Order: sequence, then structure tokens, then C-alpha cells
Amino acid sequence: MSPGLGVLIMLNNYFHDVATALLLASGVAMWVVLRRYEGRSTEEAAYFLRLHGSITRLAKFSLAWILIGGVPRTLAYRSFEWAEAVGHAQVPALIVKHILAFAFVGGGAWLWLRLSKRVRAIRAELGQ
Repeated sequence: MSPGLGVLIMLNNYFHDVATALLLASGVAMWVVLRRYEGRSTEEAAYFLRLHGSITRLAKFSLAWILIGGVPRTLAYRSFEWAEAVGHAQVPALIVKHILAFAFVGGGAWLWLRLSKRVRAIRAELGQ
């Protein structure tokens, strides 16, 4: 693998990991905001829905990066991540990292699905 391609793969993998964490973090942040919002005024509901729209775009971008960035990561996995981990006796750490990554994506998706139900209910209350 050429050094330039290696740098691009490394950057992609880094941003892929960041997107994975961001999906969960955005869901947690939105859940906290929802818990503080519930039962408030119509003005606050409108603000909450605008905030939800902005954070949702961030979460969708994260999900897109996870899916799209996963392609080159998967293609280069054996020669880039696996070979490096085996060479430095880091296979257990790599396994734990992937378990956490799957848990973050699953947890983030679960939170966003639950949030979307609550947001639909808020929109219905407001007649939107």
C-alpha cells in the first residue's frame, strides 16, 4: 500500500470511529434535551423541534459516514488494521474496539428510533 493511500485509509478509519461515537453522543444529547423539554410551553416545543432538526442532520451525517466510510475500511481491514494489530499483539484490543463500535451504533440507532416516536407525538400535539 502506498504511503498516501495509507494516510487516507488511516484518516477514514479515524473519522469512521468519530462518526460512530457521534451517533451515540447525539442521541444521548437529544434524549437529555427531550427530558428537560417535556411538558413545556408551545414556544419551547417549537424551539425543541428546531433543535431536533439540527441534531438529526448531524446524526444522519454520522450514519452516512459510518456506512460509506465502512466500505474502504472493510476493504483495507486485513492489510491495514488486522496486520497492524497482529504485529503488535493488539488483537484483544481490536476485538473490544469493534464490540464497542457495534454497541455505539446499535445504541445510537435505538435512541434515535425512540426519539423519533416521541418527536412525532410532540408534533401531533402541536398540530404539525
